[in-house]
Amino acid sequence: MYEIGSNPLTLEKVWDVAVKNEKVVLSNNASENIKKSRKRIESIMEKDEAVYGVNTGFGEFSNIRISKEKLKRLQKNLILSHSVGVGNKFDKKVVRAIMLLRINALSLGYSGISLPAVQTLIDMLNNDICPIIPEKGSVGASGDLAPLSHMVLVMIGEGKAEYKGEIVDARTALESAGIKPHTLLPKEGLALINGTQVMTAVGAIALKKAIDLSIISDIVASVTYDALLATDKALDERIHSLRPHTGQIHTADNLRKLFSESDIRESHLDCENVQDAYSLRAVPQVHGASKDTLRYVKSVLETEFNSVTDNPLIFEDEAISGGNFHGQPVALAMDYSKIAVAELGNISERRINRLIHPAYNKDLPSFLIEKGGINSGLMIPQYVAASLVSENKTLCHPASVDSISTSAGKEDHVSMGTIGARKFYEVVDNVYYIYAIELLNSTQALELRKPLKGSIASREILNVVREKIEFIEKDRYFKKDIENAYRIINNENFIEKIENKAGKLNF
Repeated sequence: MYEIGSNPLTLEKVWDVAVKNEKVVLSNNASENIKKSRKRIESIMEKDEAVYGVNTGFGEFSNIRISKEKLKRLQKNLILSHSVGVGNKFDKKVVRAIMLLRINALSLGYSGISLPAVQTLIDMLNNDICPIIPEKGSVGASGDLAPLSHMVLVMIGEGKAEYKGEIVDARTALESAGIKPHTLLPKEGLALINGTQVMTAVGAIALKKAIDLSIISDIVASVTYDALLATDKALDERIHSLRPHTGQIHTADNLRKLFSESDIRESHLDCENVQDAYSLRAVPQVHGASKDTLRYVKSVLETEFNSVTDNPLIFEDEAISGGNFHGQPVALAMDYSKIAVAELGNISERRINRLIHPAYNKDLPSFLIEKGGINSGLMIPQYVAASLVSENKTLCHPASVDSISTSAGKEDHVSMGTIGARKFYEVVDNVYYIYAIELLNSTQALELRKPLKGSIASREILNVVREKIEFIEKDRYFKKDIENAYRIINNENFIEKIENKAGKLNF
């Protein structure tokens, strides 16, 4: 049970709630923050002054006053009219992260929302009622208005939700879980949808996967090192101490651990190989730079997790309109992170090419198959990796450099951060497939080096792979092998299994 408001929300805790279904509860401090904020807005409303989003219209309609008897209808109309997202629905884990992040932001006590409204969202999260939220429709400023509206739609008993594995009417899901639909009070609709929680949630789930991938990339590369008879000279600690980027130092250290006690390496210590191709020799520099980028992005997202991003913000004596809903900090970080992850894929594909290419693979059979000709071997999986690398280059075009004016010019610069986050999410998945293909190739190549054995880590990696994927003696349905390799590296226990042999690996 995670107590919201006790400590700042971290990436790891978002993952625990979103993916592992950890339940949440408000701390006493968070509950008091929410109550005080609601009292402040009620006090402000008593003065009968125009307060944006409370007793005025929205966006370009902010100069239109709304009468007291229509204030509740104003908030419901806001949600109904803004629930216009299109496209495929977000994954369940992303939706759970969205809900958690919105609860956390509201718990800080500057949004003017009521405690029952926040509790309704908590009850939905704890009962695993996941609103159906379309992926497309946010421009990433004035908050993630369209997708967050679909979340609130379920809170008020409208729209659709996923509940116990089925997509049902929101009211059915709420009633089944014993939750009463919430009636929105003045300011509440706006407080719930005016924020960056969708782009941040998508980015958070992708980032956690990317951080794991940055360690998986070292693990898989170490097998390729063994299989291609690479030298470990470029991993010398003295080299990296002269260029002390944290990620580079950590990657070199990881590879030294992973590459230790290799019979294959010992067998060619006296060979004339002074230096390897960049895709092997420069792994610490390339993988390390991506790690440093992801570390920076983690700091940006964790700051955003614990920020108040709606509008107006409710202070002691007034409601102040500002621009905290603008997604630019997250948008830039998403563009940076997807480039970093794409580069992990780029260098992996070059290693895959070296593994199958007879001019580069140090006397291994072409395409890693003994009887070539009648068998194509691992020829076409490299095509797939190349295709994914090329697709990533297109996905890495920055979303944040674009802007389109909305709301009749009132919202004349937007971040497109949610588009950037969605593209980051897709790039991460593509690169997992690239590393699955490298793993398939490198373990096949490692076995072709028999009777020599790879490092202690390589032997364990080979054992893990062989539990699901047999050695390739002739052509077969390789799609199944790629999917199995993808599942192997996506398993949360994969890194831990290798660390049990190699020692702790650093991000």
